[in-house]
Amino acid sequence: MNKTLYDKLWDMHAINPDDDAETLLYIDRHFLHEVTSPQAFEGIEKKGLAPWRLDANVATPDHNVSTQRGKNLDIHNSEHSLSKIQLIELDKNCKKFGVTQHDINSDKQGIVHVIGPELGLTLPGMTIVCGDSHTSTHGAFACLSMGIGTSEVEHVLATQTLRVRKLANMRISIVGAPKFWITPKDVILYIISKIGTAGGTGHAIEFAGDYIESLSMEGRMTICNMSIEAGAKVGLVAYDSVTESYIKERGNSQKLESSDAFDYWSQLHSDPHATFDKEIEIDISDLLPQVSWGTSPEMTIAFNGDIPKSSNSKKALSYMGLENEKNLLNIEFDKVFIGSCTNSRIEDLRAAAAAIKGRKKAASIKEVLIVPGSRSVQKQAEQEGLDIIFKEAGFSWRDPGCSMCLGMNEDKLAPYERCASTSNRNFEGRQGYLGRTHLVSPFVAGLVAIHGHLPSDLNEYNYER
Repeated sequence: MNKTLYDKLWDMHAINPDDDAETLLYIDRHFLHEVTSPQAFEGIEKKGLAPWRLDANVATPDHNVSTQRGKNLDIHNSEHSLSKIQLIELDKNCKKFGVTQHDINSDKQGIVHVIGPELGLTLPGMTIVCGDSHTSTHGAFACLSMGIGTSEVEHVLATQTLRVRKLANMRISIVGAPKFWITPKDVILYIISKIGTAGGTGHAIEFAGDYIESLSMEGRMTICNMSIEAGAKVGLVAYDSVTESYIKERGNSQKLESSDAFDYWSQLHSDPHATFDKEIEIDISDLLPQVSWGTSPEMTIAFNGDIPKSSNSKKALSYMGLENEKNLLNIEFDKVFIGSCTNSRIEDLRAAAAAIKGRKKAASIKEVLIVPGSRSVQKQAEQEGLDIIFKEAGFSWRDPGCSMCLGMNEDKLAPYERCASTSNRNFEGRQGYLGRTHLVSPFVAGLVAIHGHLPSDLNEYNYER
C-alpha cells in the first residue's frame, strides 16, 4: 500500500489506531518552556505522578525572558515580575522532577524550536510536541510535530502519549525558479495569502517540489514553522540528503550510523503513488518579496502591490492606519524586529546583514532589534562578525529569546507604532497594545531598517540564498 509521509509517521506511533476517533499516539520528544509548563507540573504533582520517560523531556526558557540580560542572570533578581516567577518555577520544577533544562545562563539556551534541531534533539521519524503552536517547525526533519495545550502538556509528561485525531493529507508542491530577492519567508507568506488561514485546517501539509528540495534546513524550518498560520497543525518535508548532512554535522553520526538510523530515515518520504486528500501547486517564478498589510497572515501582498480595499478589509485597514493608502511604499516604519522561531537562525541573520551593506539605521527608525534564536546562533554570528555589522548600523544586538514576537516580555511596541517584523503573526496587539505589525523576511526587514520604509526598487539589492 502506498502511503504518505504523514501516514507512515502516524502508523509508526499509533498505539490504538482509529481513523474515525481519537488515537493514543506515542510521543518521542517533548519540549517544555516557562509559560505552558507550570500548571502541567503542578497537575502531575497533585496526582502523585512523575514524568513517564525523563529523557524524552527537555526544557528551556524562551518566551518571557529579557533579551538584555547578559550571560550571568540571577533569576531571583529579575526586574520583570512575571518573567521572574516563570523562570523560577521552571527551574524549580525541572530540578524537582529531574527534567533536563538548558537554563537561562546555559550556552545551549534558546527558543525551543531553534535549539531542538541544532542540539540534535530533533531527529527524523520522531513525534514531537510542545506547548507552543509553532512546534510544526520540526516537521522540516520528516517529523510528526505539533503544538499542544497546557492540559496536554500534563498528559504527555505523565504518560508520554497524546490523544489526537488523525488529520487528512495535503500536499503543496512549490515549482518555478524564484527571483534572487525571494526567501522562504516570502514563499510561505505567499502560500498563506493564496490558500488563506483556513486552507490547511484539518490537514497535515507536506511541502514538496524542486524549490523545497533546494532549500537548506533553516529554510525548510521557516516554511514548516508557519504551517499553523495556514490552518494546519502539522507541516512536513521529506527526508533527503540535505536533512542527512544537517544531522551529521550536529549529531553523533558514528553512533547513528552504527544503529542503521540513516537507512531507516531514508524511507521517510511519501510513496510515489500515495494519495493526498488535497493537492495544490504554487508557482513562484514571478514572486516578489511579500509584506503583510492587515491583521492576519493571509492579508499579504507583494511589497509594491496595491492594498485590497473591500468591506471585509475595513476593520484591518483601520487598525493598521492604512484606510487612505494605495500601497505600502510610502508608509514610514517606527521599529524593526529580526528574530522569532521563524527567522532567528544564522541564515536569517546573514540575510539581514546582506541587506544593510555598510549602511546606517534610518533616522526615522526608533529601534532595530536583532535577536538570535539561541546562544549557539549568537556565538556563530559573532564569530562571523555579523554583530559588528548590526552594531555599526545602529541596531541593538540582543540575547536569545522570543522577544517582540509576542509582546509578552519587555520587548513591545507602543500604541500605534509600526513594525517590520520577521515573526509569524500580525494579529491585533500581538507585539504590544495597538501595535501595528507587518510580516516580512529578514532581507526586507533589513532594507526597512536602513530606509525607514519599503524601497520601491529592488534592483540594487541581491539576496543570495
